Amino acid sequence: MVEMRRIATGDITLNCAIEEPEAGEGPLVIMVHGFPESWYSWRHQLGPLAKAGFTACAIDVRGYGKSDKPHPVEAYSFEAIANDLVGLNQALQGDRKAILVGHDWGAPIVWNTALAYPETFAAVAGLSVPWSGVPQRPFPDIYHEQFISKGRYFYQHYFQEEGVAEAEAEADPRNFIHRMMYSISGDVPPGDYWEKPLGSNFLSGLPDPQPVGWLTEADLEYYEGEFRQSGFRGPLNRYRNHHRDFEWQQQFAGEVIKQPALFIGGDRDPATFLFGAITDPVGMMKMTAPQSEGHILPGCGHWTQQEKPDETNDLLIDWLSRVAAPI
Repeated sequence: MVEMRRIATGDITLNCAIEEPEAGEGPLVIMVHGFPESWYSWRHQLGPLAKAGFTACAIDVRGYGKSDKPHPVEAYSFEAIANDLVGLNQALQGDRKAILVGHDWGAPIVWNTALAYPETFAAVAGLSVPWSGVPQRPFPDIYHEQFISKGRYFYQHYFQEEGVAEAEAEADPRNFIHRMMYSISGDVPPGDYWEKPLGSNFLSGLPDPQPVGWLTEADLEYYEGEFRQSGFRGPLNRYRNHHRDFEWQQQFAGEVIKQPALFIGGDRDPATFLFGAITDPVGMMKMTAPQSEGHILPGCGHWTQQEKPDETNDLLIDWLSRVAAPI
């Protein structure tokens, strides 16, 4: 049975969905969602992980759902969110090590947290976005070169000006979430939906969503309710910290993720291949996460654990059973 708890992690309080194994306490697995999601994106993982003997904890990242929502942009840096995860682990189980699992923005969050705090986290898994090492350039430099300088739209550039994307998303949260999720799922027909001129808004050109089994009306109602009460400022502020994140990451330049690492991506997910920059995400990861292994799910788009829950659970549980330290 899932228990909803608000847990103080230091300077903020996080909303957490926790399911424990029937036999009592098991190794702690903290699951971190992406944009525009919530703890609910892990709804298919909580029960199976608990049944397999783990204490499963899916959080609302700061800014989302019922977690605290500080106003400043800088409150959503990697450093701040990594500290939330350290504080959450301390609150739940003291000095014992936890395992991190993240999807979409949650993947870079957990990759960087595991790198920064190896004494706190025993292993790390990322879905959709592979670990590519400590960056040598701020990400805006790259997308300005590849997109903006050529007059091409890039969604992360569109998200930079405070209030602009918020207004578009908050005008109709359900439509925004539905169209975004469908447009980068494994179900959408092939098309250049994101190829549009600089100055376009986010939703322009995206296909009208069709019914898909993994995203029901009840799911959309839940997401809509969460974003109607939370708004989009906190979630979008994550995209506004690229330069701040880059500066923080440089202290780890030359270091690798030493813990066991797992990657699960989809063969129809552009993020899995870093928008065409790589062809072998698992091979790339081994260079800066030597204990990594990975799997690419056929027919899967961006929403890995929601589109392919059974396959994701089987891979996660197999890996967890091999890397989790006994309580």
